Amino acid sequence: MKIETQGAFRALADPTRRAILMHLSDTDMTIAEVSDRFEMTRGAIKKHLTILEEGRLISVHAKGRERINRLEPAALKSAAEWLNHFSRFWDTKLGTLADAIEKHNATQKKDTT
Repeated sequence: MKIETQGAFRALADPTRRAILMHLSDTDMTIAEVSDRFEMTRGAIKKHLTILEEGRLISVHAKGRERINRLEPAALKSAAEWLNHFSRFWDTKLGTLADAIEKHNATQKKDTT
């Protein structure tokens, strides 16, 4: 796993950070605007935003005196690709299990008739 993917997973590990990303998926926000959506201090929100920025899931841009936080969806792509590997793994395993169950049920049906 690449270092940048590790940062993304570290950032995604926390439910508050995932919620912040959901808010940022709607619109860019200042720290104050993000803070208004949570019952925690602005300092705590700032720490979460810093981890999201370190994971490259958001970028921060100055606009006058404000810092605007913006979702960087491309950074989510590497995490999604890594997870997709396991989705394919489970699709294969569950498909094999479904086939075995169908075969077993067909055998059981033959035995009872």
